[in-house]
Amino acid sequence: MENISDELLIEIYQKAIELNLNYEFVIILRHELSRRSLKIH
Repeated sequence: MENISDELLIEIYQKAIELNLNYEFVIILRHELSRRSLKIH
């Protein structure tokens, strides 16, 4: 996760929600967003 840019991480998160991907995967993404103090628009 550390090699992914902030912008790409946000895009991945938004696409994961849109595609209704595995809940645990979405949680991992949320934790990483939080760790980086990123906000979702």
